[in-house]
Amino acid sequence: MIEIELDGQKVEVLEGSMVMHAAEKAGTYIPHFCYHKKLSIAANCRMCLVDVEKAPKPMPACATPVTQGMIVRTKSDKALKAQQGVMEFLLINHPLDCPICDQGGECQLQDLAVGYGAGKSRYTEEKRVVFHKNVGPLISMQEMSRCIHCTRCVRFGQEIGGVMELGMAHRGEHSEIQTFVGRSVDSELSGNMIDICPVGALTSKPFRYQARTWELSRRKSVSPHDSTGANLVVQVKNNQVLRVVPLENDDVNECWIADRDRFSYEALNSDARLTQPMIKQGGAWKTVDWTAALEYIANGLKVIKAEHGAAGIGALGSAHSTVEELHLLAALVRGLGSDNIDTRLRHADFGNVAPEGQAQWLGTSIASLSTLDRALVVGSFLRKDHPLFAQRLRQAARRGAQISSIHASEDDWLVPVAARITVAPSAWVQALADVAAAIAGANGVQAPVAGQVTAEAQAIAASLLSGQRKAILLGNAAAEHPQATSLLSLANWIAAQTGASVGYLTAAANTVGAQLVGALPKQGGLNAAQMLGAAAGSAALKGLILLNTDPVLDSANPAAAAKALAAIDMVVVMSPFKTGLDYADVLLPTAPFTETSGTFVNAAGRAQSFVGVAKALGETRPGWKILRVLGNLLALNGFQQESSEQVRTEALGVDMDLSAKLNNASTASVELAAAQGGIERLADLPIYAVDALVRNASSLQLTTDARNAAQAGLPQALWTQLGLVAGDSVRIGQEGAGTAQLAARLDVKLPANVVRVPAGLPETAALGASFGSLTVTKV
Repeated sequence: MIEIELDGQKVEVLEGSMVMHAAEKAGTYIPHFCYHKKLSIAANCRMCLVDVEKAPKPMPACATPVTQGMIVRTKSDKALKAQQGVMEFLLINHPLDCPICDQGGECQLQDLAVGYGAGKSRYTEEKRVVFHKNVGPLISMQEMSRCIHCTRCVRFGQEIGGVMELGMAHRGEHSEIQTFVGRSVDSELSGNMIDICPVGALTSKPFRYQARTWELSRRKSVSPHDSTGANLVVQVKNNQVLRVVPLENDDVNECWIADRDRFSYEALNSDARLTQPMIKQGGAWKTVDWTAALEYIANGLKVIKAEHGAAGIGALGSAHSTVEELHLLAALVRGLGSDNIDTRLRHADFGNVAPEGQAQWLGTSIASLSTLDRALVVGSFLRKDHPLFAQRLRQAARRGAQISSIHASEDDWLVPVAARITVAPSAWVQALADVAAAIAGANGVQAPVAGQVTAEAQAIAASLLSGQRKAILLGNAAAEHPQATSLLSLANWIAAQTGASVGYLTAAANTVGAQLVGALPKQGGLNAAQMLGAAAGSAALKGLILLNTDPVLDSANPAAAAKALAAIDMVVVMSPFKTGLDYADVLLPTAPFTETSGTFVNAAGRAQSFVGVAKALGETRPGWKILRVLGNLLALNGFQQESSEQVRTEALGVDMDLSAKLNNASTASVELAAAQGGIERLADLPIYAVDALVRNASSLQLTTDARNAAQAGLPQALWTQLGLVAGDSVRIGQEGAGTAQLAARLDVKLPANVVRVPAGLPETAALGASFGSLTVTKV
């Protein structure tokens, strides 16, 4: 530790720290623009000049290392004159458009100009003009004349986003921030550039000219899209959500959020919203009041139970639903005498579960991902499935961590990958077994199953056998894999041999919470695949409740799901959106996360509660209230709750300490699958197709990721065999299902027997199993 004197106060900081760090520790504010605590130091703006004793001139606090006994004055005449001089230079070319600037009211330059700027400029020359650029549907660069060249956006892209999408071109007063060769900004974290821009140069295109910042009410919330549980500040005007920004929490999302967290709010105000209960009569939809809708459902469920037994009733919920909603959904189904309840619509191995009352989870804290020395990621489209987890691993890699991969694709994670095995999904268990064999050989122990010590397996094994802090992370595709149990058993064996943690990245905002509240079958009930007619033991349901899910887009086998739904007598859809119009009989407008209170449990087992931030749209009602009233109409016990907090306490306990309920153990034996013949499907879930909110967010659907989602990726050998050229289309077929016609894309990194066909899209909804075999023909 080094001690310095700052404005007469003694401060101790670590050796190698800068004066700015000492000021932060002492609670002293030094004006700055380019410095950001999460980014590297650039010392561009010079606004943080301070008076260092014995230094011949003012020094930038962000780039001046502390030395023992250093004396620093941040508010001396010398420091203040230097800061005022810098401010004068910054304002020479800055346009005087504060009254129309979206940043007005929360602008660092505006704030500091009050304290350090002069009343008027001494410069009379014409101000510089920077022409606007179109960089995509999310970020506006209409007013780049405001840019002060702090390069925060450039450094964010390089260091946090992992890709340098913006850079500074030219010199002197001709300098400007721009993309390369007119490209768009396509990073899944790009919206954070808006937050860190200290002026109004980069602004939100969807929010542009929607409201003044002081007109907005700010309310805390939690992201419903992925398992990070990113903390949000939702900004509301006239009961309408107009903007979403991050709420800093270093243990969860730091000060970043993914673009789908930031821009999905557009769906809340879209024409796709369902605002009144509706019943299908004679093939036509009719608007009814809540009493009529709920009585229709209650009477229908009573008739089905009387005529077909309770086993004819089931429920499927989305793991993007709250703890409270899923707890009452499970209680409703079980109160009727059925155990047909599930949230794992995309899964293929339903034996891979934690003991009752427990949940599979990340296996470590989210913050620890940034400090790992070694990580093996199995079956994950990391960047698109978990943008903020990928960012954490990117930070670990920048500190020297080795990241390895077992997958069927070689997507660019924007992270250096130390070693990888790229094989078809059916060979993932064998690939992990090969790594286990290499580790067994190194440790002189018996491998759990026969494996071959290939060079790739040896490289991954050597990586995991070195380093201190290690993790084996199973992605969404590994959790949904037909041999998920074997993958987990092998991962646990490897973790025990190498001292690593093992865990699931988990797919949805409340995947862990769904397990904890028992939203999966226990006593011989039907699982999701059986309810949707896609697995052995399927039974024809007569009544089905769907909570925040559309099985045609959200299940592992959409063709089978569509067929099963068409045969069910009564399908009740609880959703904020007009979904399931083809197969539903009743639509109930259910509040999205901004219009209800609830709780999500993130991948690390952290329960985070939130409250509604806006009034419900139209006749929309919170899901937990709808289910509670249904329970009352059905005369079931346990439906007397008066608040969501009461439901949460029932579901998770008073203190919400879930650490004792998190369990990734697996005692199942490993089973190696026979090699699958033909062409295998690799089904990724596009980043902007994960749930109904992002599907209905107009700006997100205009991004490059969304526009290019409906493509089939083909390996080189098949591409050549079919005689394809850029711009061609292919027809994809699956046995027992329909076909899909998709634009063909060459992916030379795919294994020779794998074709990548996305799930969760209307264009591929006629296809079958996510891990099935395909036929591919040229159109």
